[in-house]
Amino acid sequence: MLCICTICAIFGIVMVYLAVVGMEEGGALSNPTKFVIVQTFSMFIGIGGFIVLTVLDSDLLGEQWKALAVINILLLVALVIFGQDDGTGNKSWIRFAGIGVQPSEIIKILYIIISAKHMTYIKEYKDINGLMSVVQMAGHFLIWFGLIVVVSADLGSATVLLCIFLVMFFFLGVRLYWFAAGGAAVAAAIPLLWTYFLKDYQKQRLIAPYDPTIDPDGWGITWQTTQSKLTLASGRLTGVEPGHRYSVFTGKHTDFIFSCVGENLGMIGCLVVITLLVIIIVHCFRVGLQSGRTYDMLLCVGVGSAVAFQTFINIGMCLGITPVIGITLPFFSYGGSSMVTMYCAMGLISGTKFKPKPQHGSLLY
Repeated sequence: MLCICTICAIFGIVMVYLAVVGMEEGGALSNPTKFVIVQTFSMFIGIGGFIVLTVLDSDLLGEQWKALAVINILLLVALVIFGQDDGTGNKSWIRFAGIGVQPSEIIKILYIIISAKHMTYIKEYKDINGLMSVVQMAGHFLIWFGLIVVVSADLGSATVLLCIFLVMFFFLGVRLYWFAAGGAAVAAAIPLLWTYFLKDYQKQRLIAPYDPTIDPDGWGITWQTTQSKLTLASGRLTGVEPGHRYSVFTGKHTDFIFSCVGENLGMIGCLVVITLLVIIIVHCFRVGLQSGRTYDMLLCVGVGSAVAFQTFINIGMCLGITPVIGITLPFFSYGGSSMVTMYCAMGLISGTKFKPKPQHGSLLY
């Protein structure tokens, strides 16, 4: 797992450099080496986190769920006080002395640990399909979901939490009729959310992939998506020659790094990226389902679902089939916070794999 993640990270660093060099040629940036240094430094910090969390028993983290919840709250408070939106509309960054941290990445991993502990407790001591149990688990999720939306207006991070919750909820063994009831409740609440909570630019982002009348010329809200699709297409099967890049646009080294892969390495490079990420996702679920313990299983499927959802949405953004909601491609997109937290998440998987299995091998343990 460590080798595969590091292959992805190094692959991503190369792509980030190529993307930023292309942006430099367009006059947008002046120091592409800085991006490589930051990403490489973040990779080494992440490897350290991977090793620590492989050795550290994840049960110890679960037992400190109250402290982890406090950390998440403090991160959200810090966003309220020091948060910056960097022109994206999402107040999701904290910057000091030129160093940026994205608290939502940390909150995501801590939420998986806290939620796994909570759901395990519900399964061991209560009826997971009882009304109060379902209300408690759903309420716990809604608290964090609501706080992220209210504090940072970051729909991307909030939807990742939603995916994590639903997958963990499913693997916990909750009956499907509760999912149907939840879907009905969400459907009933959508008009209210759409009218009173979502801002105009968020509405346009959500419906732009499915309504060409939102930006018929491709110069407005869909500019990045349009450029991404053209960039991907320019790479064809094996990529364009150096010095013949198609386009320069904002976010090419972050949310749209997949289009840079397609441009420089073509469809073959894109398939390699997808294959590497699928291997990581499958490994997460496999380790979880073989762990023999509910808590460990939930940790692993939570991490696996986060990687899977981010991969699907990010690539969908680049292809123009999903809304542009600011979700990074794990291990590939530029961003130190994302790199470090992804390595730490994989450390949880590695620690689970090497943890002694219960004698009876039951997920009820």
